[in-house]
Amino acid sequence: MRLLTPALLLSLVPLLPAADDQAAAARILAWTKTLSADEFEGRAPGTRGEDRTVAYLEEEFRKLGLKPGNPDGTFVQKVPLAGITSRATLGFRVGATEMPLTPINDFVGLSTRITTKVEGRASEVVFVGYGITAPEFAWDDYKGSDLRGKTVLMLINDPPVTNERGELDPAVFGGKAMTYYGRWTYKYEIAAKLGAAACIIIHETGPAAYPFGVVVSSWGRENFELRAPDNNAGHVGFSGWLTIDAAQRLIRSTGRDFAELKRAAARRDFRPVPLGATADFTVENTVRMVDSRNVVALVPGFDPERKAEHVIYNAHWDHLGVDERLAGDRIFNGAADNAAGVAMLLEIARAFSTGPAPRRSVLFLSVTAEEKGLLGARHYARHPLYPLEKTLGVINMDGANQFGPTRDMEIVGLGSTTMDPIATELAGAQGRTVRAESNPERGTYFRSDHFEFAKVGVPGFYAKAGRDFIDQPPDFAERKVNEFITRHYHQPSDEVKPDWTFGGAAQDARLLTELGRRVSSGDRWPEWSPGSPFRDRREQMLKARR
Repeated sequence: MRLLTPALLLSLVPLLPAADDQAAAARILAWTKTLSADEFEGRAPGTRGEDRTVAYLEEEFRKLGLKPGNPDGTFVQKVPLAGITSRATLGFRVGATEMPLTPINDFVGLSTRITTKVEGRASEVVFVGYGITAPEFAWDDYKGSDLRGKTVLMLINDPPVTNERGELDPAVFGGKAMTYYGRWTYKYEIAAKLGAAACIIIHETGPAAYPFGVVVSSWGRENFELRAPDNNAGHVGFSGWLTIDAAQRLIRSTGRDFAELKRAAARRDFRPVPLGATADFTVENTVRMVDSRNVVALVPGFDPERKAEHVIYNAHWDHLGVDERLAGDRIFNGAADNAAGVAMLLEIARAFSTGPAPRRSVLFLSVTAEEKGLLGARHYARHPLYPLEKTLGVINMDGANQFGPTRDMEIVGLGSTTMDPIATELAGAQGRTVRAESNPERGTYFRSDHFEFAKVGVPGFYAKAGRDFIDQPPDFAERKVNEFITRHYHQPSDEVKPDWTFGGAAQDARLLTELGRRVSSGDRWPEWSPGSPFRDRREQMLKARR
């Protein structure tokens, strides 16, 4: 007979509307307002904003009754970063014709190498299509080309491969959904692996899922890298983005047509195209060493045989800080991204601290430098405070439903793990349905912290706000999402708005709390679905544990 523990009894209770949803929404709103206030200075790593954020989160976790999450007795895990501020020049030459470029208007360029200067002269420019080598799709854009010392120019996102009906083929690069091959992180990684001197991505708003202004605000100031002995070996000397207008000017000057090159790049028989152009670039870096921090808090499990096993809730605390070059509002407050997600983390921590103790331990992790490449999560995944082979899964929060309750919930990467059916059941208990993310072409799965855990094998769950809002018109969600992306994403205007009630966040917080309780109390660990690229890594990890 199975012992009915307090956690198990709670897991059997239907998720009926909670009487205190209004109070929970008010707490989430209050935490969001505090973390996105001007005195937190945009929460950039290595600034006073980080100091204030970390101190505030430690204080809140203590007030909620959580224990320090680091085994050394503290609430922090140090994350060694290098802050890099780059000043870059870039120009092309076609024959005797020079094509100088203007920073911000034409390109954004930097070097993620921890060095003071990188320089390239007369580097041959090669168009490499989408810059992808994917054996599982029988795809290779490089065809054995020697790209050492060259400048590779490539398209963002995945190739739009169509089937016999002229539709995007879901069996190749996920169809409409972006795969990791489409992310800028992969493109810079593969270029470095092939020995390229520079990698320049052509920006297009649709395929990138954000306007060029987001590239400027995200990349045009101080960037960060993890400090490691082999850091420079994994990075090209010059990483850049080129506006679509500048790219078309360059390609047109070589006598070629951009649209034709783009069509050719969508075929398997594509081969790299030397453009007959060369690139000159310089990057001067100002480098500072930063000891940033992940914030970690713990609710210990009650089962002596299982308390050494963990479920992780995660939300990144950082944003983009202050840009002194701007006129007017210079603070990137990051209210939606991701003060709201951290507020959700605190609300769930409160639920665990006041409710029955979980069977296994639950770790509340708020990581640094997500906006600079998921660096805080990557550091934890490489240097975990608790063994990953004893970590059941990660529940990630990046943003929150600022508005009212919905009849549905979106799961990013729906079907990836066995946590998804549990979430579907819990949503049903709330009278809701579960759906796949509305815009998989934006590559959301690869743009948040759970991905760093997935890369090493730990199952991740990431839910987003639903789209079917109660008492709102059918297009309400689409209008709000588009407004945020075009006007507020990674801009100083990402501030708390008058119509933010967080009633939907309270609804989602109850579901995510119960999801963590189910995972913590369950006899079966979460698993990757068959066919997942991360399944083998998890199996190897657990085999080593056994």
